[in-house]
Amino acid sequence: MKRINVILTLSFLMVGLFSVATTAEYKGEFRIGNGDEPKSIDPHIMQGVLERRIHMTLFENLTNINPEDATAIPGVAESWEISPDGKTYTFKLRKTVWSDGVPITAHTFVKSWLRMLKPSTKAPYAWFPAMFIAGARDYNEGRTGSEKVKIKAIDDYLLQVELEGAYPFFLTSLTHPSFSPVPLHVIDKYGLDWVKKGRIVSNGPFILEEWKKNEIISCVPNSLYWDKEAVRLSRVIFYPIEDSTIAHNKFLKSELDWTDTIPMDQIEAALARSDSYNVPYLGTYYYVFNSRRKPFSDPRVRKALSISINRQELIKKTTKAGEIASTAFVPPIPGYKTISGNREDIELAKKLLSEAGFAGGKGFPKFKILYNTYKDGNAHKTIAEFIQQQWKENLGIECRLMQQDWKVYLSMRRDSNFDVARAGWIGDYLDPNTFLDMFGPYSGLNDGRYSNSEYDTFLLNAAGELNSKKRMDLFNQAEEILITRDQAVMPIYYFTTKGMIDTEKWGGWFPNIMNLHPTKNIFLK
Repeated sequence: MKRINVILTLSFLMVGLFSVATTAEYKGEFRIGNGDEPKSIDPHIMQGVLERRIHMTLFENLTNINPEDATAIPGVAESWEISPDGKTYTFKLRKTVWSDGVPITAHTFVKSWLRMLKPSTKAPYAWFPAMFIAGARDYNEGRTGSEKVKIKAIDDYLLQVELEGAYPFFLTSLTHPSFSPVPLHVIDKYGLDWVKKGRIVSNGPFILEEWKKNEIISCVPNSLYWDKEAVRLSRVIFYPIEDSTIAHNKFLKSELDWTDTIPMDQIEAALARSDSYNVPYLGTYYYVFNSRRKPFSDPRVRKALSISINRQELIKKTTKAGEIASTAFVPPIPGYKTISGNREDIELAKKLLSEAGFAGGKGFPKFKILYNTYKDGNAHKTIAEFIQQQWKENLGIECRLMQQDWKVYLSMRRDSNFDVARAGWIGDYLDPNTFLDMFGPYSGLNDGRYSNSEYDTFLLNAAGELNSKKRMDLFNQAEEILITRDQAVMPIYYFTTKGMIDTEKWGGWFPNIMNLHPTKNIFLK
């Protein structure tokens, strides 16, 4: 395989239960180093990237992911119509079945989505469909009944969905596990244990063959899948290997076929190989300021801190993996003009700090940078140390570092119990909204408690704008307020996704900015 190092232009058989495909027409076991044991494979409970890979293997939503560019393509829905105002979608469903032969209809989707939104389900991603579907937020938050949620089965194979606004990115968002159908006839029988081997049924290209906790999740082709002719692998195996060094070594010994992490101390050597890749990822690494705490409530202070660090030097000395330094928050997205943000300018930083009453850093209160432990080493700590030193040298400001384990760190973030905290965000869909709505009035992710009514207005207007260019312009103006004017957060770099796969051996796997690679499309050459 030619080394992938590109900048993407943004432009079983349980008797009587399962029907399992024979593997005579299939070839190749595709072995994936999947990072960790999934918390759940229930689509409505899962929430991480590693779970989403399993979801794309076992289940199928109304729309699927195009493996080449991560855009939406037909899935269970073979076609759809959109109303002139962009707020009503009518989906025509294929005649598909679960892996036990039970039909999947529009009613299946209505009941599945209501389960997702039901408060007692406590789905961690319920906010996501609630953001789109009219009436969903009030139901999810317990203010109304499910009858107020605007999803309707017109007949068995026509599903109508009314949205809160015109969301051009809705079709791509529908690929997310939170919009997945689930086999309610099995869930009603087994409850949360429905995902266990021998009970679970699915509607995707593969079905669960075996699940040994902390060892293996094995999937084989689903003979009742509507597009079974497109499936060419005989088996997909997920290994929950948390240690990237172990996963990398297994790949080098041909014990894995794909890993999407490379240990920091082996990045240079790995990326020199022909079976490596390093491509842009739809994500941003940044620091968030607690805007309700002084002196971080002052935009001049936030801006001074942001423009006094050398991001290129930070990447060169700490991450060393080709990340893309950035002073903008939203990564490059097709149709969206990336803002400049506030570039490095130490003299201006000193001036702003002086105007805020802290000339030469005098009188500036000591504060802490909060960050979490990191499974692959000390990356967050190394970055924090670099920034700590830059602030001291360039502004005369001293701060301390506060490392916490993941659970404590998350709790402190969510409670806004921090001064400055490291953060990262990976977009859920290809649209600026997935980054900017975090700081809007209804977000549960606004840990820094940033608030600006003008910013909120731009987001609201963008939600109702049908003209694509005008909509992108509104988002652009919102980001200018968020970053250039208010410096609510301090962008540091855009993520890249790095890993190992031999594309001379495996076909159907393409680098894309969402790092989503449906196993349905992968085949042994």
